[in-house]
Amino acid sequence: MIQEKQKYEVGHKTVSQLLSNFQQGDILIPEIQRPFVWKASQVRDLIDSLYKGYPVGYIVTSRSSNVRLKNGQRSGGETMIIDGQQRITALATALLGVPTTDADYNKRVISIAFSPKTKRFVVPDASTLKDKTFIDDISIFFRDDVRMGKIKRDYLANNPDMDEDELADILDSVVALKGREIGLLELSKNLEMDIVTEIFRRINQEGTQLKEADFVMSKIAANEIHSGNMLRKVIDHFSELVAKPERYEAIATNDVEFAASPYLSKIAWLKKENDDIYDPSYEDIVRVVLTYKFMRGKMGQLVQLLDGRNFATRTDEAAIIDATYAKLTEGICDFINESNFKKFVMVVSSAGFCKGRLIRSKGAMNFCYALYLYLYKNGYNQAQLQSVIRRWLVMSLLTGRYSSGAETRYEVDINRINEVGIDDYLAQTEQMELSDIFWNERLVNNLRTSGTTSTAFNVFLAAQCKAHAKGFLSTDITVRNMIEEKGDVHHIFPKQYLKERGFTQTMYNQVANYAYVQTEINQGISDKAPNDYFGYIVNEQCNGQATKYGGINTLDVLKANMTENCIPEGLETMTEADYADFCEKRRQLMSEAIKRYYYSL
Repeated sequence: MIQEKQKYEVGHKTVSQLLSNFQQGDILIPEIQRPFVWKASQVRDLIDSLYKGYPVGYIVTSRSSNVRLKNGQRSGGETMIIDGQQRITALATALLGVPTTDADYNKRVISIAFSPKTKRFVVPDASTLKDKTFIDDISIFFRDDVRMGKIKRDYLANNPDMDEDELADILDSVVALKGREIGLLELSKNLEMDIVTEIFRRINQEGTQLKEADFVMSKIAANEIHSGNMLRKVIDHFSELVAKPERYEAIATNDVEFAASPYLSKIAWLKKENDDIYDPSYEDIVRVVLTYKFMRGKMGQLVQLLDGRNFATRTDEAAIIDATYAKLTEGICDFINESNFKKFVMVVSSAGFCKGRLIRSKGAMNFCYALYLYLYKNGYNQAQLQSVIRRWLVMSLLTGRYSSGAETRYEVDINRINEVGIDDYLAQTEQMELSDIFWNERLVNNLRTSGTTSTAFNVFLAAQCKAHAKGFLSTDITVRNMIEEKGDVHHIFPKQYLKERGFTQTMYNQVANYAYVQTEINQGISDKAPNDYFGYIVNEQCNGQATKYGGINTLDVLKANMTENCIPEGLETMTEADYADFCEKRRQLMSEAIKRYYYSL
């Protein structure tokens, strides 16, 4: 039996040694590492753990050669941080005052304050800055020109009740932080980068994992011949700006290399984009391009293509690398194109999904954008294209098509569409997935749930938005108005009414009991039984009496409102005894409404 060689050695280094190596460039950061993402409170916790002698984990390093680094250069066998960047950067900023670069590409120092009286580390704020028991910035202890005597005298002058010898011991214990040892796990030399990445992945199983998309991004950035680093930047910056347009100025000002490239102008339109219907991450962008341009679903296949893999001959070829980067560049440019992106979002919005929170599956959105780009680039009729995208999106959401095994499903779907055409494939898929059993049983069962995150319930709301349905008991305000203005759903059978009668949270929070209701109408209903408030509307309000609950004052308008909100007949006579039957009938009505909506798309 051949035993695998151990791929690492274990040792220790003091905080002072690690920081010295880091400052002198003896420890480098490879491209696979994340940017500094720790909060100031996490930096404080690390310092506190070291002070108290708690373990802070291992720093994992490697000496692999020819790996692209964060500064754009390539490693030549120096020590690289594979895991522990956040901790070393946190120590450097807190103890040495070294600036960190935040998500906006702004440099800032994270200072940590310390109170010798309570032996407590804190993130300084207005109150601690005024509090004389705190030393505002512990980095003063680690400067080359530190004058401990002056620090002690100044502190004692502000805190005369502090014992001088006790203060000296406490301050010495803070200075002793630089002598604390941190475990060092050094990977063996000449390990392939995929093995290094796999080790990183396993180390981080309980934390923020290195995903396959991270490795893809590293592979892209490593290829300087094809401007890979700039491709990575445009992916990163697009995903930043689509979610936070306010970051544009920081990127344009601080990322000088990117600002000088032609890519900044291609995504500048995002600085005025505030729609949240589709906010793709860097991983989403890679997945869409992989599906649309390469007709593949697995990230690992893109990694191989970036290495020039010929899947037929199982050899690596330079021509395939060239072709892969050409396709990748074209696909990224198509993805970030303002016209493409906005038209796709418009199609989604036209299906009634006016806010991103109505779409619970990013996988469905990603495939639909890939499908949109594929059909658009292949000259598919625009009017039909819009209908196809709407139906494919809703079908995918209702059936959970991409909720598991998405990579395989992506690849099968896009290749079948390429083989038989979208019209035939959509018809085949509808026949298989959307049978009468689905509409009459499965969808009804999917609505038998609590909480407003239900996919089926959100599709029902989208159907209401597309139909411009009025809110429950509203004369003018639509469901779409309330969703766009961050309104809330309310209980048709009031929550407090049911709660007082022994109903559990799962029971009274059934989606069949939810409807968008104007706040003032809901407040008027309060905890009244349906036969009370709705009985008044039917018998009094619609017969010339005062309008207590909304402005509906005729039975015809009331009936229309009940229809568009799928309210079963007879609500004006219902009490808690009728609740279960009400929910079951409403689920049936909601399912029927969703079916009509789907086939209208």
